[in-house]
Formats: sequence, structure tokens, C-alpha cells
Amino acid sequence: MKTILTILLAVALAAPIQFDKTVHDFGEISTKAGKQTCTFTVTNDADEPLSIYAVVPSCGCTDVVWPREAIAPGAKGVITATYSNDEGTGTFDKTLTVYTSAQKKPVILHLKGTVTKNAK
Repeated sequence: MKTILTILLAVALAAPIQFDKTVHDFGEISTKAGKQTCTFTVTNDADEPLSIYAVVPSCGCTDVVWPREAIAPGAKGVITATYSNDEGTGTFDKTLTVYTSAQKKPVILHLKGTVTKNAK
């Protein structure tokens, strides 16, 4: 009985979408390196198509492209984020707030790194 309850709880708590990562660390980058781009892959684990309504960056220094068409059950989509790298030196941690049809609470993705004058 305990095993059945554990399995039912695990199924109930399973997220209908999965991201390959929620944090992308650019590491140490140079101010001269220009724009930095990364991707986040989302998998639709639900039984219904997944719509990404919006992906909202935390500031104007990040551009985002996401699938405008619904992602079929079992299929994948890619969110591409480009950090402008024009804010000078120091550490950064930018967020992307992802609103989907799969859940009421948005998913928060992070872009982070350290910008130096002369990266290694």
C-alpha cells in the first residue's frame, strides 16, 4: 500500500515539462567577446500540446527567441537567449521568466557569468 501511494504521489508531482537545465553559466568572458548566446531545451512530457506564452527577460540586455507554435506531446522546443555583454565588468545573473500552458507558476531560467577585461 505504501508503495502504491509513493508511486501515485510521484506521478502527481511530476512536472508536465522538463528543461535540460535552468541555469546557463557562461563562466569568465571578456568585454571584447561580444554577444553571448545559449539555449534551453524544453521537453513536453504532458499528454497535450504545450504553448509557451511568453519568455520575459529581467532586463533589456537579453534578447529571447522561443517557439511560437505549440510543442506536441513528447516533442522538444528550444529557447534561445542572447546576452548583450555590454554592461562592463563584473558578475551578472539575469533571469528569463517562462510562462506556459502546462503550469500556473512560471519557470525561472538563469544566465550568469563574470565579465572581465581580459578573460582567460
